Amino acid sequence: MKTIVIYTSKTGFTKRYAQWIAEAARADCFELSAAKKKDLTAYDAIIFGGWACAGSISQIKWFKGNIDKWADKKLIAFCVGASPVDNPEIDIALKRNFNESEQKNVKAFYCPGGFNYEKMSITSKLIMKMFVTALKAQKNKTEAEQIMVKMISSSYDISDKKYIEPILQYLKKDAF
Repeated sequence: MKTIVIYTSKTGFTKRYAQWIAEAARADCFELSAAKKKDLTAYDAIIFGGWACAGSISQIKWFKGNIDKWADKKLIAFCVGASPVDNPEIDIALKRNFNESEQKNVKAFYCPGGFNYEKMSITSKLIMKMFVTALKAQKNKTEAEQIMVKMISSSYDISDKKYIEPILQYLKKDAF
C-alpha cells in the first residue's frame, strides 16, 4: 500500500512521530507546506499529523477539506499533545475534530509528546507562563490540576515509538 505521512509540527514532537510512522510503514513523509504542492492521487493511504492545541488538531481544516476527494483512500489522522495517553479527555477531543460523517472515513489517534519551551515562540511561552501562574495561584486545586502544574512548569518529553503501534496496526488492517 503506497502511503504518505503529512505533518505540521511546532516544537518537533509531531515531526518525530511522523518520521517514526513513515519509517515503520515505508511511507513518504512531508511537512504540510511541501505536501500541499504534491499530487496525492497515487497514494492508497494518507496519514495526517498535527499538534494538539486546546482540543483541536493544528491545520486539520486542510485535511478535512480533502476528505471527500480522498474517499477511495485509507485516511488516518493523529495528533500529538502534552497530556499522558490515559487522559480521558483525549477521546472526547479527538471526536470533536471530526463530524459524524467524517468519523466514518477517518480514524483518529493520539500520541503523547511533551513540552519544549526552548522551541516555543515567545508568544506561546508567555501564554503558557500566564496559564501556569494562574493555575499555581488557584486555591483548592484538584489532583489533576496539581499534576498539570508539575508537568507544564518545565520542558519534558514523554514521546515513545510504542505509541505508533495502533496507527500501524490500523494501516495494515483491511488493506486494499
